[in-house]
Amino acid sequence: MICRLLALIICLSACTGIGLELSTLMNGGASIFGSLWVLIGYFTILTNGLVAVVFGAAAFLGERFDHPRLVAGVAAVMALVGVIFALLLQGLRTLAGATAEANFLLHQLNPVLVVLFWLLFTRKGTLSWRDPLLWALYPLVYLAYALARGAAEGKYAYPFIDVPANGWVGAMSNAVVIALGFVAAAEALVLIDRMLARR
Repeated sequence: MICRLLALIICLSACTGIGLELSTLMNGGASIFGSLWVLIGYFTILTNGLVAVVFGAAAFLGERFDHPRLVAGVAAVMALVGVIFALLLQGLRTLAGATAEANFLLHQLNPVLVVLFWLLFTRKGTLSWRDPLLWALYPLVYLAYALARGAAEGKYAYPFIDVPANGWVGAMSNAVVIALGFVAAAEALVLIDRMLARR
């Protein structure tokens, strides 16, 4: 029961955060399609959308939802969202109102809740050392998409992959450091999984 309740809270939190961002853009005069196009340019939004789907399914199915690799992978990428925000993005913009609330939900609260769900309620002992390489495909595909979109539109979603500002070498160096950090952190998650499975 607690597992399903937490999954529902996570799903609703992700939906609320995305909804607040959408309403802020539309209140600024953008159309719904224009607003959605802006939002799907961000890794944070796409990942929280994934969270909404996965944890909505977990809340609905309860014990029938038994996908530890999927939940662990989502926890890893949500941890990436939280860490990147804390280290590289926090304080770059002054936020207020609905934007500040959405930012808290999407970048700070949800990463903690997703990792907590994985720790408390996901079956342990199923992960392999190769899983982080599979999970890394998602952020790598996003990177290719973000770079292509940024080149086409002249505006990049995140400053650390802004090619005009950093140059290709700088942008790619930033991406490589983040990718290596992600894989290392994900391998630590696999280690924790194996340690908890022995208890």
